[in-house]
Amino acid sequence: MRYIEGIDRKRKISYPEYIDDYITDDNPVRVMDAFVDSLDLVQLGFKNATPAHTGRLGFGPKDLLKLYIYGYMNKITSSRKLEAEATRNIELMWLIRKLRPDFKTIADFRKDNKDAIQKVFKQFVALCKQWDLFGMEVVAG
Repeated sequence: MRYIEGIDRKRKISYPEYIDDYITDDNPVRVMDAFVDSLDLVQLGFKNATPAHTGRLGFGPKDLLKLYIYGYMNKITSSRKLEAEATRNIELMWLIRKLRPDFKTIADFRKDNKDAIQKVFKQFVALCKQWDLFGMEVVAG
């Protein structure tokens, strides 16, 4: 008796040329992306919302916020797990443009912006409710 077989792991395959080809038009990460891009992080009170003129470049707070919202929506609360997901999850690679923040950066962002993140989550949940995008058990679960 035969079984369905996968491909030979050493066979050369061709992936779509653009990472955007992997994300469907109705994928929730597109809503997260547009939502966060529309926010004024300075007004919301995020630390480092304006980049410093000197020193080492840091990750943009919008990218870290997108990562955190994605984790919240997918019940990934650990900074270490979010770090791992950023290297293997195609939706997350698309959302944060293949950035790979380490767990300490993610944890510090969360710690330093706790109040601002709460404001954003309230807005995001209200928007999802208004647009009837997700069941509240998924958004606020």
